[in-house]
Amino acid sequence: MSSNIKVLQVIPKLGYGGAETGCYDIAHYLPENGCKSFIVTSGGELTKFIDKKKVKLIKLPVHSKNPLMILINTIFLVGIILFYKISIVHARSRAPAWSCLFATKLTKRKFVTTFHGTYNFSGKFKKFYNSVMVRSDLIIAGSNFIFSHIKENYSEFLIPKKKFLVIFRGINVDYFDPSTKMEIDEKNLLQKWKINNEKKIILMPGRLTSWKGQELFIEAVNLVKIELGYEAFHAVILGNDQGRDLYKKKLVRLTEQYRLTNQIKFIDHCKDMALAYKVSDIIVSASIEPEAFGRVAVETQSMEKLIIASNIGGSNETINDEKTGFLFKSGDANSLSKKIIHGLTMDENSLNIMGKEGRNNTIKKFNVEKMCFSTYSEYKRLLN
Repeated sequence: MSSNIKVLQVIPKLGYGGAETGCYDIAHYLPENGCKSFIVTSGGELTKFIDKKKVKLIKLPVHSKNPLMILINTIFLVGIILFYKISIVHARSRAPAWSCLFATKLTKRKFVTTFHGTYNFSGKFKKFYNSVMVRSDLIIAGSNFIFSHIKENYSEFLIPKKKFLVIFRGINVDYFDPSTKMEIDEKNLLQKWKINNEKKIILMPGRLTSWKGQELFIEAVNLVKIELGYEAFHAVILGNDQGRDLYKKKLVRLTEQYRLTNQIKFIDHCKDMALAYKVSDIIVSASIEPEAFGRVAVETQSMEKLIIASNIGGSNETINDEKTGFLFKSGDANSLSKKIIHGLTMDENSLNIMGKEGRNNTIKKFNVEKMCFSTYSEYKRLLN
């Protein structure tokens, strides 16, 4: 059966986000299990790493939300499905999912969707637009939080005979492994960031956007500085503004207002995130809106580092509070500052124990191999 399975994944762009890396990982896992693998996308940085011998890459403007383009993409997808004799079409975003829905109806193929986020809606039209993600034969939620969100908000679109389950996102625990990083690379990165390692480093990774909580983080860092009474640490805000120039300027002004320019550095990009975690002592995820999964928390635990995250969304599932990391009250700078101070003052033995627990937690629950195997198994069940 597996040799006859041909899976076409459709995603707007293949960048470095959770949905994109999941698509990439599944695409390369399938050929190792006798399946044919295809990706349709408009482009993205991750496309250059696709093994063309294993995965067939087809470029279409599936990132477009234009209704006419969605229909045109439908026609192209019908042609691709019939020409390559695709068995399963797996959509990972709403606009391309509409094209996939129409194409699979016309070709009578199995349709799979992965619900990656909460997809906010303010009216009936937007909710209807989002509902395409639950109109498939197999609906995959990336976390229990997303599973509950779908049941609470899209129950009228759910059909009992359709399968609906949770498959946690996975990360490459071999890449996010502290033992693979060399000391010389750590020194070079710190030199590039213009940071000495005499003080502890607090890292906040994530694109610069208000809901990720960078303002809250800066406020908390100010409270920590006031409490400790001296510059006991460096703080790094790592992420690109993706065109949000005004927000970046707002953050810079806030650091100046709190007189934190000597302590907080803004870094646009780091091509080796595992190395960024390795040189840091504490990693913070301060999202003020729920993370669907929270990849930063899982990657941090895999690197045996201390994660401090807000107690909403996926973080409640990926972090065992007080055992593999700390959860703070969402939106509360004072709560976050107290957790940071606790982390800064912990003894090395306690940090090491928590780090080991974190990596074990990740390997057991959030390994990319487990995610790929679970998805592949569901593909086979769907066809059977």
